[in-house]
Amino acid sequence: MSKAAELANLIGNINAGGGGVNRNVIINGAMNVKQRDAGGFTGVGGSAIYHLDRWKFQCANTAGRFSSTQDSSVPTGKGFANSLKLECTVADTSVASGEQFIFQQKLEGQNVQGFAKGTSEAKPFALSFYVKGNASATYVAALFDEDNTRYVGKTFSVTTDWQRVEITFPADTTGALDDDNASSLELWIWLHCGSTYKGGTLPLTWASYSNSNAAEGGDSFFDSTDRTFFITGVQLEVGQNPTEFEHETFDTTLKKCQRYFERISMINGQQYLGYSGSTAVAHASILLHRKRSTPTVTLPTTGTSTNQASFLSGNGSFTTPGSHAALYLNEERFTVRASSYSGLDDDTVSALYSNGNNNYDVDAEL
Repeated sequence: MSKAAELANLIGNINAGGGGVNRNVIINGAMNVKQRDAGGFTGVGGSAIYHLDRWKFQCANTAGRFSSTQDSSVPTGKGFANSLKLECTVADTSVASGEQFIFQQKLEGQNVQGFAKGTSEAKPFALSFYVKGNASATYVAALFDEDNTRYVGKTFSVTTDWQRVEITFPADTTGALDDDNASSLELWIWLHCGSTYKGGTLPLTWASYSNSNAAEGGDSFFDSTDRTFFITGVQLEVGQNPTEFEHETFDTTLKKCQRYFERISMINGQQYLGYSGSTAVAHASILLHRKRSTPTVTLPTTGTSTNQASFLSGNGSFTTPGSHAALYLNEERFTVRASSYSGLDDDTVSALYSNGNNNYDVDAEL
């Protein structure tokens, strides 16, 4: 896109109520942040799973399987360092009716109020991203209004070279999006589905959601184990025209992602100071980046062996809890409570201790 065309698009979007900084409502569109990633995921396809931060694979009923990795292949000269790469590892050519594979991101209602959806001043939705694959294919990109069960979609093409997809979805004067911290607007990219989601007409303007219209015209990612799909630079903004991707610092993106998921990684020897209130119970408090809502916490294995969590008593000895729980959770902190000890120092400082590398996974995803 020429500088003159980009300026014209930006001015047009400003006139339509968009433009400016922080115009991209998608988080981690450059595929940079990967808190959950320990080298990628393999054998994916049996259930829903998050990989790169904020991006979810909605999978159901399919025998197809794929690997998901953060990749260094990117469009040249656009400022990207990473993409998401999907590679089919098990094909599914005998497709049952209810199968689906959707790459999606869910957006809080309070973050998409700028589209003024459901009002007389509703704004259009400008979507853009870069894609490539191993061969020509057609997929479906769509927006789903979860609050009002409304939907709009459009097909796009993938080739063996990086190309930018630009889609403008029209404004919708029906169905306001809730101004809250729940999921209101969702971006869906259909990569595979059964007949339940085909056979109708893909709605190019906003309409009530219908399964049979949802993915009409799209191909299947699971048609061959040769199939690959790369994507980066995903942007959704207010306006008639997609503009150049809005790059931001890694730290800025990470903080946005940590509102929804945060991995507290304790390396070998790391401690969180706590307190032993008796010879049997100890506590340690862990502070968080503020979460979207009260999270759930997945705790590591407890013990005194490698890659386990224990408590270091005030007398300097390691102790293994009989139970290990996350209590007093709120958006900003939680307390690890370890009980059923024997031999803790009573009424003294202790410490939650990492024997190896341990993760406390804190989840407030939509």
